[in-house]
Amino acid sequence: MSRSGRKEEETLIEMSGTGDGEDLNGPLYEINSNADSEIRSHSEIDKNLQSKDSVFFCDGIRRIDFVLSYVDDPNKEVDRKKSDRRREFEMNLQKAGLELETEDKKESESGKIYFLKIHAPWEVLCTYAEVLNLKMPIRSNDMEAKADNPLHWLIRIFKLPYNVMNPEDDYFTAPFNKQKQELFKIEDQSKFFSPATRNRIVYYILSRCPYGVGEEKRKFGVKRLLSNGTYTSAFPLHDCQYWKLSMDGKCESERYTLYKHWARFGKFYKEQPLDLIRKYYGEKIGIYFAWLGFYTEMLFFAAIVGFFCFLYGWITMDESISSKEICDNDIGGQIIMCPLCDKRCEFWRLNSTCEPSQYSHLFDNVATLFFAIFMGIWVTLFLEFWKRRQARLEYEWDLVDFEEEQQQLQLRPEYEAKCTHKKKNPVTQEMEPYLPITSKAARFCFSGATVLFWISLIIASMIAIIVYRLAVYAAFASIMENNHTLEPISGLLTPQLATSVTASCLNFIVIMILNFLYERVAIWITDMEIPRTHLEYENRLTMKMFLFQFVNYYSSCFYVAFFKGKFVGFPGDYTYMFNSWRNEECDPAGCLIELTTQLTIVMAGKQIWGNIQEALVPFVWNWWRSRRARNSPENLYSRWEQDYDLQIFGQLGLFYEYLEMVVQFGFITLFVASFPLAPLLALLNNILEIRVDAWKLTTQFRRPFAAKAHSIGVWQEILNGMAVLSVVTNAFIVAFTSDMIPRLVYYYAYSENEASPMSGYINSSLSVFDISDFSDLSTPETNEMNVTLCRYRDYRYPPDHHKRYHHTMQYWHILAAKMAFIIIMEHVVFVVKFFVAWLIPDVPSEVKARIKREKYLTQRILHEYELTKLQQKLAGKEHCAEVAKQVQATEGKVQLSAYM
Repeated sequence: MSRSGRKEEETLIEMSGTGDGEDLNGPLYEINSNADSEIRSHSEIDKNLQSKDSVFFCDGIRRIDFVLSYVDDPNKEVDRKKSDRRREFEMNLQKAGLELETEDKKESESGKIYFLKIHAPWEVLCTYAEVLNLKMPIRSNDMEAKADNPLHWLIRIFKLPYNVMNPEDDYFTAPFNKQKQELFKIEDQSKFFSPATRNRIVYYILSRCPYGVGEEKRKFGVKRLLSNGTYTSAFPLHDCQYWKLSMDGKCESERYTLYKHWARFGKFYKEQPLDLIRKYYGEKIGIYFAWLGFYTEMLFFAAIVGFFCFLYGWITMDESISSKEICDNDIGGQIIMCPLCDKRCEFWRLNSTCEPSQYSHLFDNVATLFFAIFMGIWVTLFLEFWKRRQARLEYEWDLVDFEEEQQQLQLRPEYEAKCTHKKKNPVTQEMEPYLPITSKAARFCFSGATVLFWISLIIASMIAIIVYRLAVYAAFASIMENNHTLEPISGLLTPQLATSVTASCLNFIVIMILNFLYERVAIWITDMEIPRTHLEYENRLTMKMFLFQFVNYYSSCFYVAFFKGKFVGFPGDYTYMFNSWRNEECDPAGCLIELTTQLTIVMAGKQIWGNIQEALVPFVWNWWRSRRARNSPENLYSRWEQDYDLQIFGQLGLFYEYLEMVVQFGFITLFVASFPLAPLLALLNNILEIRVDAWKLTTQFRRPFAAKAHSIGVWQEILNGMAVLSVVTNAFIVAFTSDMIPRLVYYYAYSENEASPMSGYINSSLSVFDISDFSDLSTPETNEMNVTLCRYRDYRYPPDHHKRYHHTMQYWHILAAKMAFIIIMEHVVFVVKFFVAWLIPDVPSEVKARIKREKYLTQRILHEYELTKLQQKLAGKEHCAEVAKQVQATEGKVQLSAYM
């Protein structure tokens, strides 16, 4: 922050240490010396002359930049204390130069709510534009625009009107300087600062204005007043109703334009008006929709390739030798398998799993390997091209020189209020609050222990679901074998599949419950840590939430992919969990189909539930809150009351949107080898997600205050980490979860049929067991088939071999092949990933050139301005030599800029 910004902030905070404010000074209170007289004169205007559906004060001139609401009952002691806080807070706001107008509760539809309307006059806006280092236009951009796409006519159907895509002219910009206002293109003071910029400045003041009375002199900020009930809400106004243009010609009606061209589901195939989104909501929300749109565009290519891989599996399903052997009555029908559970389960024929083995081929085929490698490269291309897209947006949205320290590293008001200790900043040499290291360590330890406890709770719930799978599997097996009414579907609904589906649904319910509880705990412990800056707060909360969500959503998929069926033992020596439940076995066709089922249920269920939660819940809630107002005449339902009845889009609103998409990104990258259709499901969801988010933001939520951001922040690092992890997980899925490596080893090393190399694979993958070797715990209660030998999925020597039930050489060959495959695939994909990342520059060369050109021209414009000023001084002063040196120094700066 600049020194002027620091002084401004100190002035706001120091107000808490004064009684009546008479000794306060500084630029904050010199802004508008006639504010009180102006407010009195405007308050005498008849309010009936101004439309209720307006964003202006009753005089129709001063714009409403922010609205506070409260309920006042002077008969209660608690409310009298709140009234004192409001009086002090509002008095300090007026001393800060803001102008206020109160809408009496008699004017509200409910007759209970007061609305305090806030206007920032020109002097306040200029002062804080300099404090916040806002870039404002100085001259029209005369640089050549990008050449038109030669295929523009092909994509015309996806385009929006030019005025919607380009709501503002392109200008060269420079940090605003209150002393050099003539340098900037100020054609109309009321429109020079956009409504989003105005509400951002006002919120900055509100968040730092003190309200302390008596023992509360250190307290400040509207956030605390909202939390203690002094005010019930604080929000900037939408500029009109979303379904029609404003009747006030001075209103831009940008909300209506956004709804008409962006927030309607019928516009799902149209491009997004990102510049208008940024102008109305601010850069932080604009960058989110830019990222979401780009992610959806890139998903289109992954979805196409995944669909063709699935199509290949469908076409070749009848050509699978393994499925044919399982379904053949002379092969699969003659193979008697060992019971799948102890005592209650019976022996069963292999061909009873005919249909599941056929469906397993849809996802477990050679295309799986190709798609896993493709997605490893795709995710790199996505992240690298997004960096280029982000760099272009930084240039177009004047964020190239955006100082993260200036905007995001400002001290949080909560930090300043709660930290009583102060120390000198070695850079600014000014006293600032700090948290002692002992207090910080204690808070971190408690926070870490809380996170570990909740992660342990997830693992415990995961173990409980595994126990459920083990416990109910025997029941399903017994029911399906003895219930003749289930015979028509017994070929499709096997005990394994029934157990997997019910366990997946139960797991999804547990996931949603734990999410609901942990969200509140994560916010509480992050608040308890008292992060120093807004950036620290968001990063800490993001890491806590993502770590929890990662374990919560993906633990069940990791279990099925890497643990189920891997530690079973063999019929004479089964492995038991807690010495009670026998570990699960995979289907003879493999565990990949179960992983696909698990992934589909959790991923699809989350997306469906998320869309219901995002669209339906706000709609029903808003309908319920505004039901009384619908009976009132439209001209009496004021703009501030309409927005008051909407939902709150809090500071963490975007956080949840990012989290939802990053979790989805994990599903389509970490486990995509098991389900090539996952990118297609994600694509369809995201096409809907963009419009749902746009619709709810435009129609169902109050207008959020504008905030700047030049990137997606810490989410970029999380995506990079998941991209690297996805290569490892997919390599392990192909090697250990699918049957591809065992089939390849059999094809090249153990096949004895040259005409049909895969013939005999099923028989080769099943070992033989003598049922007389069953332990008492495992021996089946019935043996209606009079079986003496049964088969099980493993590579072990038969009972008549001198190494009975030990692993065969084929097992070790397959294990070696799996490890070699993992190493080769990881190295190949990583080499390609890093080569692609090195090959593609993060910033396009065209953008680099335009940035340098704009900096040079901006510096030149500033030079010309300074030169004019100096020449004016030269004409009226005698010390020409000294002024000439200043001119020469300024010209030197321009030459240096051109050289750089």
